[in-house]
Amino acid sequence: MSTRHDTAAPPVKEGGAAPGHRPSGTVSDEAAKKRARLSRRWQRDMRWSPYAFVSPFFLLFAAFGLFPLIYTGWASLHQVELTAPTDMSWVGLRNYTRIFDDDFFWNAARNTLTIGVISTVPQLLMAMGLAHLLNYKLRGSMFYRVAMLAPYATSIAAASLVFVLLFGRDYGMINWALGFVGIDNIDWQNDHWASQFAVSTIVIWRWTGYNALIYLAAMQAIPQDLYESAALDGANRWQQFLHVTLPSLRPTILFTVVVSTIGASQLFGEPLLFDANKGASGGSQHQFQTLGLYLYEQGWVNQHLGRASAIAWTMFLILIVIGLVNYVISRRLRASSSSD
Repeated sequence: MSTRHDTAAPPVKEGGAAPGHRPSGTVSDEAAKKRARLSRRWQRDMRWSPYAFVSPFFLLFAAFGLFPLIYTGWASLHQVELTAPTDMSWVGLRNYTRIFDDDFFWNAARNTLTIGVISTVPQLLMAMGLAHLLNYKLRGSMFYRVAMLAPYATSIAAASLVFVLLFGRDYGMINWALGFVGIDNIDWQNDHWASQFAVSTIVIWRWTGYNALIYLAAMQAIPQDLYESAALDGANRWQQFLHVTLPSLRPTILFTVVVSTIGASQLFGEPLLFDANKGASGGSQHQFQTLGLYLYEQGWVNQHLGRASAIAWTMFLILIVIGLVNYVISRRLRASSSSD
């Protein structure tokens, strides 16, 4: 007869737990702590990650934008030469008073203004017309849009050298074409107005397509209901353009005008390469020397770094004035649009 021996489990004390089993309260506490740590990490990530993503821009801006701006502002108050940029002697505002008394500065300012007007007005008018044509459904419209960006993608050096050949006095294609209508050869590089017109054509050729695509994008954002309502009222295509398209494009037109004005005030490459023999002087009589060329001539040709810094800050202040004018006009446009 076999005897059965039952092995009894050890008694469990009241309020305790069986061996190998952890209380459920401990597990929930650890899970709550883990969730709290993850929540704090997630909050820190959401708070500081955007700053980390944009920090490269601010670092590059501080190194290549803010520091040169502050340094040129400090150098403009000193007499300093390019050959010894660390040897500075305080002169206060003398660099500014000297450039304002310099006839070449005012000549460069007038040239910048006239070239800017000659290049900006036809450029934006042509861009508006091209955008209006491309706004219709045309075959191969994508090809035309890409072709308009080709001048913008072309380097300034290549474009300027081609236009120098076109505007050559003796063998240029422009004078050759003018000869068929009885016009004598024009000295495009040495004549005052002819040289400014020639430089302006380079700017027009490079930037018309770019502005046309900006206008085209703005035109395609205009609701078609406005055109349908105007057509029902009996408006033809020209009247629709005047009373629907242009009012809708006022903010875009203002933007292109301001950007083109800023670009014209900083014009440098085109006039520099148009007459490479004269270099930064802008022609034999400084007839197309812009403020950018005048700055370059003072700083890198004459090696007057302090005076060049004063010119740079003067141009910067001019751009601030242009920005303020843009702000005032845009506010008035918004006010008039909301009142309408």
